[in-house]
Amino acid sequence: MPSYDPAWLDRMYNNRVLVPEHPAYFQRWAAQSAVARDALGAHIDLRYGEGPDETLDVFPAAAPNAPVLVFIHGGYWRALDKSEHSFVARAFHERGVCVVMPNYALCPGTPERPVGIADIALQMARALEWTWRHIAAYGGDPSRITVAGHSAGGHLAAMLLGCDWKALAPDLPADLVRNALSISGIHDLRPIQHTPFLAPVLNLTDADSLRLSPALWPAPARGTLYTVAGGDESAEFLRQNELIREAWGAGVVPVCEALPGHHHFSVLETLADPTQRLHALAMDLLE
Repeated sequence: MPSYDPAWLDRMYNNRVLVPEHPAYFQRWAAQSAVARDALGAHIDLRYGEGPDETLDVFPAAAPNAPVLVFIHGGYWRALDKSEHSFVARAFHERGVCVVMPNYALCPGTPERPVGIADIALQMARALEWTWRHIAAYGGDPSRITVAGHSAGGHLAAMLLGCDWKALAPDLPADLVRNALSISGIHDLRPIQHTPFLAPVLNLTDADSLRLSPALWPAPARGTLYTVAGGDESAEFLRQNELIREAWGAGVVPVCEALPGHHHFSVLETLADPTQRLHALAMDLLE
């Protein structure tokens, strides 16, 4: 087991300290998201399960049989909400994509109902099952689902590409998720387990970190993953970005890039900008 220095881990992984102006990003995302939900005729808070926060928003496609983008928000599995990320949908909606944004319960939950990363991963699998079963009613093609996620959402997107869908429900297709995009994703949870500002909230055990780290899994038998980080992110986020390609190989992860001039929060905004490289990569996976 590697030896981790707690102070160094906090420096590497605490993006809100690394980007002091982060509140301005959250405020802008929330404002733009409110506008997007009104403008795009979103279906808000549809239930994909009966558990806490098991709801999703659908931004329907204008024409049937559209590719489907499921976007999973970040926040270290403990913060933020889908409602703050609706701004991502506009640019894809304008290009004929059906967009789905699921919520999930946040760590650590409550004493009566604790929440861990494994619980969240299962919730996201259920949200994808719901999408496959119901998205045709909103113009989406269930055979063309791509999952994208930011930060903790990038971790979950990689997990979903490797999900055993038949174990979830026997009628689900083995390739339910066709492709995935991990943006500033965390693919090995072992450092996170020992990061002081996160450890008390996430409560990861050694066994959790091993079984919930996609970089420690065999490469998926099908599908493609693109992994991207901001070029100005910490050395650990850049390492995490490259790690999944090293683990799964260039055949499964043909794109592994650090986008110059972007930090952990600004890189997400490029996903929603049709003139930017990250948006083009997402469209490549969708098409």
